[in-house]
Amino acid sequence: MTNFFDHINKSDEPEKPSKKKPIFPINKELRAYLVRYGREVNLPVSYQDLQRYTYSIPLKDKKGNESSWEKLSFDMKEWEFLRQGLVKIYAILKTEGDTTLINHLDVARIDFCYFGNSQPFRVRIVNKLNDNYDHYYIKQADASRVYGLELEHLLSPNRITYFTHQTTLVEEHIPGIPGDIFIADHLNNPTTNVIRLAKEFVKFNERCFVQLLGDMRSYNYVVNIIPDIEDFQYRIRAIDFDQQSYEGRKNLYLPQFFKENIAFVNLVSEHLDKESIAQYQAEERTMMTFRLASARYRMNDLFDIMCADTISTTEKINSLKTSLAGHFKESTNYNKAKTMGQVVKRHLKQTLQKNLLLIPKSSARNND
Repeated sequence: MTNFFDHINKSDEPEKPSKKKPIFPINKELRAYLVRYGREVNLPVSYQDLQRYTYSIPLKDKKGNESSWEKLSFDMKEWEFLRQGLVKIYAILKTEGDTTLINHLDVARIDFCYFGNSQPFRVRIVNKLNDNYDHYYIKQADASRVYGLELEHLLSPNRITYFTHQTTLVEEHIPGIPGDIFIADHLNNPTTNVIRLAKEFVKFNERCFVQLLGDMRSYNYVVNIIPDIEDFQYRIRAIDFDQQSYEGRKNLYLPQFFKENIAFVNLVSEHLDKESIAQYQAEERTMMTFRLASARYRMNDLFDIMCADTISTTEKINSLKTSLAGHFKESTNYNKAKTMGQVVKRHLKQTLQKNLLLIPKSSARNND
């Protein structure tokens, strides 16, 4: 089990992921998987359609600061086409495509983010009757991102709604306070339960490491504040899956190594001892193991495809498996891995095998 205090970044050199990760195409086997599990649907608007904007205006946040988003403008003919299609996509996300419930909806705005690998479009849908609004995202379909979404859906406590169509990926908006904003505006509030927040960061750190989900800097996850009896609970949720098992350095899969997360790391150091951290890590791995047992047939289907797919470079694969083998002092099985998918599969077995042995077969059957 990972010792949290052994993995605090004491170096002056911050961990940084690769500046530019390539888009990996969805192959026919992964496409068949997406069809089988209801993720591939016909979408009326593609990523390429949204690229036909005429100009953009920089967007500022509520405090007047520059953001990474730009508001887009389209010519009228293009806008009418997009409005109808984008509302239908929202119906696909929310009501399984039932368009009888969306007559009062409209597209309020389309934004574009130039930052990051997926360069997403953000669509704001507004309820014309009460001005309430919601968002969703249209991105380039990337195989490694799809694997990340699937692993998050199957292994984490969070369900993910997304769909693909050819080279387009549509994702629901994941609500919450962005981690960097939470740190700046909420962390030091007197009502914040720092012990529960520290506990949740340990669990989130463990989930990312087990799933090999990388680049969880503070702006790539959100914090949910959940009212509870006499206090609050917290849930940290990843919102960016571009760096699913791509990088070759182990530390990039541990959120505690990023300088952007040092405030959370300090909370853990100040309020949790080693025994408590080990308990929370064990709790998270136990729950992940139950989810793995419950979804084992779907996981097998996913790994049959992932293990044969190309989602990283040979150099990064060799670097990561060597790093993980040294970390666990278990080189034989890691060194057998030839692809990044095989590294992820081996890593799941390595991190969850003790818990898997404790789950009765009858329990696993009941969770199917």
